[in-house]
Amino acid sequence: MRFSVSRIALAVLAAVILGVAIFGIFKWREINRVRFVSGMFSGEEQVERFRAMDEYFPVRTFERSGPVSGLPDGEKIELPETYEYAGETKSVEAFVSETDTTGLMVVKGDGEVLYENYWRGNDRDTRWISWSVGKSFISALVGIAVEEGKIESVGDPIVKYAQELEGTAYDGVTVKDALQMSSGVDWNEDYSDPESDIARFGRALAFGSSMIDFAKTLRRRHEPGTVNYYNSMDAQVLGLVLRNATGMSPTEYLEEKIWSKIGAEHDGYWVLDDTGTELAAGGVNVALRDYARFGLLYLNEGTWNGEQIVPAEWVKKSHTPDAERLLPGKRETSDTVWGYGYLWWLPREADGPYSAVGIYNQFVYVDPANELVIVKTSANSDYGQTNDETSWREEETVALFEAIAAEAR
Repeated sequence: MRFSVSRIALAVLAAVILGVAIFGIFKWREINRVRFVSGMFSGEEQVERFRAMDEYFPVRTFERSGPVSGLPDGEKIELPETYEYAGETKSVEAFVSETDTTGLMVVKGDGEVLYENYWRGNDRDTRWISWSVGKSFISALVGIAVEEGKIESVGDPIVKYAQELEGTAYDGVTVKDALQMSSGVDWNEDYSDPESDIARFGRALAFGSSMIDFAKTLRRRHEPGTVNYYNSMDAQVLGLVLRNATGMSPTEYLEEKIWSKIGAEHDGYWVLDDTGTELAAGGVNVALRDYARFGLLYLNEGTWNGEQIVPAEWVKKSHTPDAERLLPGKRETSDTVWGYGYLWWLPREADGPYSAVGIYNQFVYVDPANELVIVKTSANSDYGQTNDETSWREEETVALFEAIAAEAR
């Protein structure tokens, strides 16, 4: 009897110790997550964090399959020594260093690699956070869902597929409005303002709140479809539309419809909130070469090895502004001088290069005229220190890409 009691006592003690250990691990991750989010725009070094997002957040993996698609070496180019920006001749080497670049790749439309390099401890196996580059992944998935009839039309109201948002600021907003950052929902994406909506959104994610519950707190500012006003929540609610319309998480849908078909080199993963919902606004994590493959998919009008993966018409619409507010140039109906399509940016002309862009200088830049894809991953610690976009150096990054394209001709 004493022996049995002792065994039970030991088992209980072991369970308690295990429970405390597990609790401690989870609490430690939560504490680190809060520290991570609170330090994002503080000027702190971010490199180690950006290549280890799965140590801070729950994630869901999307798996590669089949043979890895070749990205053969082409005729290598050297980066130009300088580029022109704002009337000055600037050093490429200095820019790469100052923006904490971790990877840079230049690929021809046939997959030939013209340039590939890594810095700050990254290599071709490093998976890196997309930030808002992930919005362009959401765009591709919405296009596939429309082609399959799971989303009947981009003109459909969001609440047709996301009844959770009935009675909120997104009630009356169409799928197309959200794709074009034209929901009219009141939003402040000032990274330097700790009380901005994007800052509050980050804190909600850090403390484990539901991102969809956060969307319900927002109010309307403009009539939907009238003003192009950048709002990360627009992409976030499209993730909900995808989940409800397809019956699959965005991660599962990405794996089935794209990742298993383009010969990706590595599995990727998607950051989740504590309810298991993907950070559709920017939580994709993949390796540099796989970002390049995604860019090549778009450069080649949605085809891969002869298979139409993303509808060609969708690819075209994704980088073709169809309203005055979406055209490049300064105008009262837009908060940016860059043009916009379906979650893709147009930095220059409406029919010129287009790009997926993420904070801290992440780029998947598609240049159809020169048949190039340029990918840059970065951890620019100066990003978001002020709300002056010139300090973010996105416009300057495009100037660098134009110099690289000239070198590759």
